[in-house]
Amino acid sequence: MIFEQVATGGCQSYVVGCPDTFAAALIDPEASQIDRYAGLAARHGLHVRYVIDTHTHADHFSAARQVAERFGAAWVMHRASPAPGVDIRVEDGDLLRIGALRLKVMHTPGHTLDSMCLIGADRVFTGDTLLIGGTGRTDLPGGDAQALYDSLFQRLLKLDPALAVYPAHDYKGRGHSTIGAELESNPRLQQRDRAAFVAMMQGLNLTAPQHLTEALRVNMTGGKSVAQMLKEAAATVPFMSLDELRQQLAGATPTLRVLDVRERDAYEAGHVPGALSLPRGQLELRVNEALPDPTARIVVCCEFGRISTLAASTLRTMGYQRAVALDDGLQAWREAGYPLREGTQP
Repeated sequence: MIFEQVATGGCQSYVVGCPDTFAAALIDPEASQIDRYAGLAARHGLHVRYVIDTHTHADHFSAARQVAERFGAAWVMHRASPAPGVDIRVEDGDLLRIGALRLKVMHTPGHTLDSMCLIGADRVFTGDTLLIGGTGRTDLPGGDAQALYDSLFQRLLKLDPALAVYPAHDYKGRGHSTIGAELESNPRLQQRDRAAFVAMMQGLNLTAPQHLTEALRVNMTGGKSVAQMLKEAAATVPFMSLDELRQQLAGATPTLRVLDVRERDAYEAGHVPGALSLPRGQLELRVNEALPDPTARIVVCCEFGRISTLAASTLRTMGYQRAVALDDGLQAWREAGYPLREGTQP
């Protein structure tokens, strides 16, 4: 088997390939690692046929749809998944053929309604159903402690104790475990009475994941995260350095327009001399009045460089093909000691 484990913080994703046919599957891909997956596939000469999410993730952004499109692969999830655009919705007992390799689907609800494990010849990819030294939480949308008990004790933990366990998360760098080792030492699995297990899970009082609302929105609907939108915008616009802008403004006859897209109070507290105020929320409605010349050179700025990147991309979409974003933003301009002007006037 061709096998690569990719860690992103505590998130774990996996490339599984057949050494005979070079067919491959990518399991639980994370959005920040798309180029790395492409590099691994190229290094091993793999053709990725399946991109699989073991469940709807609440703590990170799935890259399954994007990677599937990039590789021309099928996006696979359990049929209970709410995500639109899934190519193959699998059920309990289904097999995914990856060349000479096989992954068998085991539906294991509890952490989420659509949680599933993928059983191979010598290992099982457990998603968030079973972790090393823990289990998936049951207090997020779709969680059910009763269902998790059944998935664990009546199904997953009855597999061969020698099977290697590869979870979707591990924060201690342990990589993998085995079914037998987890049965013996996993603290949560020592509560083998149903009522005791359910009471334990319901009393954990865990903190919510950092990106809970946004991750669920993106993963459940197929929408875009802010990070993805920024990445896409940054790929469509050039940037101007702080030093270049300062030199341009110091010229006898500046040939560019500086557009400050922060809110009015931030603009009045201090802006680049000569900058025009046009808050991002009003950009599309006021741009024709504020920028009548679509051929003008426009430098868009904001506090940290993110909103200005989105705004510059929007301007280019609207026909202002010479719009650029100020690299790093006004915070960096201020820290560099470059001039600022207070008040309502440019």
